[in-house]
Amino acid sequence: MGARKKSAPRRGSLGYSPRKRASRLVPRVKSWPQVDLGEPKLLAFLGYKAGMTHAYIIEDRLGSPWKGQEVFVPVTIVETPPVFVFGIRLYGYDPNRGLYSMGEAWAEPPSELELHRKIPTLGGFSEEKIKRLEDMLDKARDVRVIIATQPKLVGGLSKKKPDLLEVKVGGVNDIQKLFEYAKGILGKTVSVKDVFYPGQLVDVIAVTRGKGFQGPVKRWGVKELPRWHKHRKGSRRVGARSHGKGTWWEIPQAGQTGYHRRTEYNKRVLAIGEKGYEVTPAGGFLHYGVVKSSYMLLAGSIPGVPKRPVVLRWPVRVPRWYMKLLEEQRKSEKTLVAPHPPRITYLSLSSKQGN
Repeated sequence: MGARKKSAPRRGSLGYSPRKRASRLVPRVKSWPQVDLGEPKLLAFLGYKAGMTHAYIIEDRLGSPWKGQEVFVPVTIVETPPVFVFGIRLYGYDPNRGLYSMGEAWAEPPSELELHRKIPTLGGFSEEKIKRLEDMLDKARDVRVIIATQPKLVGGLSKKKPDLLEVKVGGVNDIQKLFEYAKGILGKTVSVKDVFYPGQLVDVIAVTRGKGFQGPVKRWGVKELPRWHKHRKGSRRVGARSHGKGTWWEIPQAGQTGYHRRTEYNKRVLAIGEKGYEVTPAGGFLHYGVVKSSYMLLAGSIPGVPKRPVVLRWPVRVPRWYMKLLEEQRKSEKTLVAPHPPRITYLSLSSKQGN
């Protein structure tokens, strides 16, 4: 009597299909949260992944069985040097085509930024363009700024060409206040402390590590066929892939693996500092080196390899425990917009060289 056919759940999530290479190394932010901070503020920042280490913190999450105790957490260090704001852009809204650009104005970038390497035809500052934007504020829906990183301030990078990112200005529901804030920071630098608070949650958007062309076992996690299948058509393959009229797109097949745009939600900011040497392990981070400028300490891991640009955004899916913790601390501090960070009792700075 032959063996009975066994069924199993499908392997891999179809929600990430098609698994193709990311179109750009610096991902574009596709959605923005609605936050009420009482003051205008940038809703995203751009940094570079340095590496990972581990720390011990005092757990402060409400409902946690380890609340008040010392717990072990892996942490990621992201180097976040100040960014230069060199553009303002207004967006209007049309029911037929959605958001559309109404106009923009540029600042005169400093020569040491070398922005011409990225935009050779960048124009200079013009008061007429600013006044033209002010006349269109009654029809505007969004105010956004264009920021440029300063790679020369990053310890682990050797490139000179800056990375660009369009960032929404939020915090209040008043276009006039948002535009005045954007106009005030135009042509100036903004630090990470002006955007985020220690203790809050952030979303990390980045491109994952590329693994090239891989088979279905590694790409989707399908089970390898029994050994008696090897003499026929191989064991590291799937069964039927077509139904006579074409190929099922749901069937796991070989293809590009890694280098995908991914979003990690709700990474907690444990600390924000100015001196990167405080968090640099002995000998520096592998494939990166020494953190020289300001940094962010995030709980957990984030996508990408060292030196990869990562977008840090205000959270769009705030969990319930975070809101409860924020409400408890707001009872004593009325102006609190983010919970206090957990106390770090130990941060490992031992060498990551393997010796």
